[in-house]
Amino acid sequence: MSSYHQYNNEDDETNNRATQRWYKQNNSGGDAIQNASNNRNDGIMLSDDKKYPLSHPNNAVGGVDVDNNDDNNDDEEVYVVKQKYGYCSYFFSIVQTLVLIIMMIQCGIAPMNINPMIGPYPDALSEWGAKNTVLIIDDNEWWRLITPIFLHAGVIHLACNVMVQIDTGAFFEREWGSTNWLIIYLVSAVGSTALSVVAMPDAISVGSSGAVMGLFGGKAAEVLCRCCEKESTDQDRIGHQVRKEQCAGVMCSVTVVLLFSFIPFVDWAAHLGGVVAGFCVGMIVFAADLKKALFSKLFWLIVGIAITAIYFIVVFQMMYSGEIEPAEELRDVCDYYKQYYDDYECNCQRGDNE
Repeated sequence: MSSYHQYNNEDDETNNRATQRWYKQNNSGGDAIQNASNNRNDGIMLSDDKKYPLSHPNNAVGGVDVDNNDDNNDDEEVYVVKQKYGYCSYFFSIVQTLVLIIMMIQCGIAPMNINPMIGPYPDALSEWGAKNTVLIIDDNEWWRLITPIFLHAGVIHLACNVMVQIDTGAFFEREWGSTNWLIIYLVSAVGSTALSVVAMPDAISVGSSGAVMGLFGGKAAEVLCRCCEKESTDQDRIGHQVRKEQCAGVMCSVTVVLLFSFIPFVDWAAHLGGVVAGFCVGMIVFAADLKKALFSKLFWLIVGIAITAIYFIVVFQMMYSGEIEPAEELRDVCDYYKQYYDDYECNCQRGDNE
């Protein structure tokens, strides 16, 4: 079976659509990499023997200059993506990094026995908007369902999430477009925090890992929605092959993360909730994007709306059913942790608690 390797061609031309190149590996073991225009106002479709330019209707020049005598054209295939960069992926990563730096400057760095992630004290995380069940349920601080994605327990925690976010997450955004990516990311964030409230009510939780896991869930939803699409063009065939290979990687990544979710200091409920929420909302997003199969589009759209509604109704009903009894001590996180650590310092409390 042919394998495909990602290759980024940096081209500064102004573009309306971008292309991601995947090169089919030769039997001799080498990769055929050739120079080709990466960003233009027109797409490029490849056949078995020639490369045919598809002129953009509004392009006065029309078409792409192609050397049909190049013997290496057979090895090149183009995977069309919606945009050149993952803007939201980079934006969130920058904001998350700045927030941690500012928090550590303002609130100090906790000893390793308190925070092994090399970061601030837990009360600082709560003050800045971490998931704190008693404040979410009893004090209606609902914004804490979304703010944890901007916070991280420390440098190690941040590095792990940001590396995935600006690599795999950014590529998903280039495929899906920023709007679809942002919908899945934010809905997954809410879904992950909500399940964490239900399953781990006495834990202070932060991190964008639940939202990142939601991106993997969204990719699984995309593969499922488009698995029955007909491969009527070369681009359909290439896209199907790329998604098939991505699916294997996504399943492996999700399995590994979920297995590591049960070690201390890791919120397994947020990871699981992110995957489920991302998959549910992803079914809606990608069903709406289906263009060639009306029946499949309606079917997957109904399924997506149904499972998304079921997930959030069940989770929020459990949250506010009265059966969740979070520790009241978590109203004052500083005093709570002082019970367990003699060297605990409170540097980031609200004025009314000082």
